[in-house]
Amino acid sequence: MPTAEQLALTDEESRLLQQGLMEWCGPARCTEEFAVAMGFDGIRDLSLRGMSIRGALAREEALDPMDWARALLATELAFASEVVGSGYEWSTTTGWSDDTTLRVLRSAQLKLIRTVAPLVGRGLGTRHTPPRGGAAGGRSASALPGVVTFVAR
Repeated sequence: MPTAEQLALTDEESRLLQQGLMEWCGPARCTEEFAVAMGFDGIRDLSLRGMSIRGALAREEALDPMDWARALLATELAFASEVVGSGYEWSTTTGWSDDTTLRVLRSAQLKLIRTVAPLVGRGLGTRHTPPRGGAAGGRSASALPGVVTFVAR
């Protein structure tokens, strides 16, 4: 389980992730489905585990890869989404300007991608794999009703 220091995260990047998690206790308005999409069991878990992750970040403790993914996704969504996150209120409630947030977030994303990307499809969501072959013209039926997948030949 890597620490922020082992992942080369700066104090500023760690503080941003802490703030992103904190937003879910305030202006951000999560749904059960979005909480699950971010890797939590639901809204209650987002609140409880989110604060646990925030505390571990503040204490510079190691986090398992899933908790790094939760922190990153929670921050991305809190910052960017007006629908369920803080959106336009972000700079008011956090004191972080959009420009600074975006610069620090992009830097944190680059440092965390190798740790969190392998989780997609393995504990963090699913990935649809298009069927091989398919009907004439490269089209095939998808597992999702009404969705057609195009397969390159």
